[in-house]
This record gives sequence, structure tokens and C-alpha cells, in this order.
Amino acid sequence: MKFTVDRAVLLKALAHVQSVVERRNTIPILANVLLDAGADRLTLTATDMEIAVVEEITAGVQVAQPGRCTAPAATLFEIARRLGDGQKVEFDQPGGDAPLALRSGRYNTSLMVLPVEDFPAMTEGKLPHRFTLPAGALRDLVDRTRFAISTEETRYYLNGIYLHVADGEDGKVLRAVATDGHRLARMQSSLPEGASGMPGVIVPRKTVGEIRKLAEEASGEDATVEVRLSDTKIQFRLGAVTLTSKLIDGTFPEYERVIPKSNDKEMRVDRALFAQAVDRVAAISSERSRPVKLALSSNALVLTASSPEQGQAREELDADAVQYASTPLEIGFQARYLKDITDQVQGQLVFRFSDGSAPTIVQDESKDSALYVLMPMRV
Repeated sequence: MKFTVDRAVLLKALAHVQSVVERRNTIPILANVLLDAGADRLTLTATDMEIAVVEEITAGVQVAQPGRCTAPAATLFEIARRLGDGQKVEFDQPGGDAPLALRSGRYNTSLMVLPVEDFPAMTEGKLPHRFTLPAGALRDLVDRTRFAISTEETRYYLNGIYLHVADGEDGKVLRAVATDGHRLARMQSSLPEGASGMPGVIVPRKTVGEIRKLAEEASGEDATVEVRLSDTKIQFRLGAVTLTSKLIDGTFPEYERVIPKSNDKEMRVDRALFAQAVDRVAAISSERSRPVKLALSSNALVLTASSPEQGQAREELDADAVQYASTPLEIGFQARYLKDITDQVQGQLVFRFSDGSAPTIVQDESKDSALYVLMPMRV
């Protein structure tokens, strides 16, 4: 195998594929990237046995001798990152267990390889459901929900985003839901053509993170993502990159049952002013689980927090920032949970309460396709 590739092109592709590689694993080959030089392209593949990322490079590569080999993914990425802009990188590996020679300008090194035959193939199998959606829609589905993914491994079925077809107010929608039992995030978008028959699937947390990074790079309003899936696997194709992942084998809870239907006390509050006030009163305590108490009265909101070690903090928002016309109410929420939601909201915050101990609905006035549910804390 022998080829030359532009450093910038190589670095971008390595950044995509090497991020799925686990730094610590008991199977050495999983630390490597598979380099496959064809007649007119270079394909890079990395996997951790749960996710596989494949990227094809056609521009900026010249293949002198086709072939395949594996090389340490993290090391190769660090070398490419440290090379100068505009440089060409030459690869030469004669086959077998011979080292991979890498040259760029006056720099040269050799990397140990592992047998190509040992590199695992994540066989796709049949992925019968196929649809395309805008990259921006995928970013919204992920961004508005992923913060609520559970990190509790014993409840593995909550360790991802539940992607499924649901009934919206105006017909069928593609919906993403995540919950950790303390808060729930739900986001939906128009149902893409071809998605109506898809099964409900749970996309793992790590896959969600990887696909979000790829979607971030999808430029232009017309950028799209092709999605293929079965009951056990899902695949995302964005340009030259294909990400295939196993799905979580479990049953997502009936989340609709925890979304209140009769919360009749409504508060509208300026998002920025509310977020800043929460941040300031929460600074009194270093404990992330410390609650912030909201005391509501007619067009006024008082936020307080206390710490046995540090003291107390209080801030009041008045009618310039708050609209509330119902009976007085006191309720507490974990400050971090409030921040996670305000980070996703772009317009005015809309809270809908029942009482001080019941779940609360939070929505973005400018984006009614997003909905959040927060469990209160005792204050």
C-alpha cells in the first residue's frame, strides 16, 4: 500500500473516525484505524464494536499502490494534528506485519501495524427503513433532548434517545425523547417521507454524541442526513461519512403518562433574566443538587437558595420580566436542571404548574415543538 494525502483532508477524516475509539480496551485492534487505499480513494474505518465510523476520501489523495493496513488511531491523529498546514503526507506499507512508514517534509516515522484480518467488521445486515431529514432538524432533535439522557447504567434503557413516530397535533411526527427519571425532554419535527413504518428505537448516548458532532459540520440549509435502521441497528450518512451503531435492546417507558395534562398555573418569564437569576442564587452552594426555590405571586417571582455552610441568596424578578396571574405558589427545582433547559430555549420561558409537589411543564414560546417536564424538589 502506498499513497499520498493532503494533511488537512487526512486530519479532518481522522478526527471523525478516531473519536469512537476507546482509549482503554482489552482488544488491541480496536485502538487502530483501518486504512483502505483503493484505485481513486482512501477509506478510513474505526469501531468499538458498538459503533463503526467510515469515511471516504476522494479529493486530495493519490494512490500509487492499493492496499490495506491498520495503524494506531490516536497516534496517527496526533501526528497529523502536529504537521504543518498545506503539507502532503506519504504512507507506505509493503504488506504483512511490516511497519507503516509515514513521511511529511523532513518528518518521518514508522508505526506498528496489526493484521487487517483481526479488524472487526460491523456487518450491517438489512436496514429496511430509510428516510432523509435536514441536518438542522437532526441537530434540534438531539440538542433539545440529550441533556436529559440518564447516566445510571442499571437503567440501561434510559441511556439514550428514544426516536420514534408519534401522533402530533397536526398528524404524525418524528419524535425524540430522553429522561433520567427526574426530568424529561421531548422534541419533534415533521415526519420525513419513508419514516412512517419505522420501529421505535433507543439510540445510545455515545452514538448521539458522535452524530451530533457530524451534524454540526453539515453546512448549508440544504444539508441532509440519510437514516437507515432496523430493530437492532441504525445508520446515519452525512456526505462522505457513514456512522453505524447498535441500538439499545430495551423498552422505553410510556413517557406520555408522566406529562401533566391539567397544569393550569402559567408563568411566562424572560429567559435570559431568569437564567442569570438562577445562576446567581445557586452560586451560594457548591452542591449541584442544591434546590432553587421559586416563590410566585402576581407578576413577581422571588428566587432563593440556601446552604448551611455558606448562607442564603435571594433575587426578585418583577413585572418587567414575569407574567403570572394565578394563586401564589412555592416550588423548588435543582439549579442544574433549570440551567440545562434554559440553555436550549431561545424565546420566552413558559412554565405550567399544578402545585408545589407535582411535575411542571416547561416550554419555549418560540418553539412549541420542544417540551420539558421537571420533577420538583422539596424545599
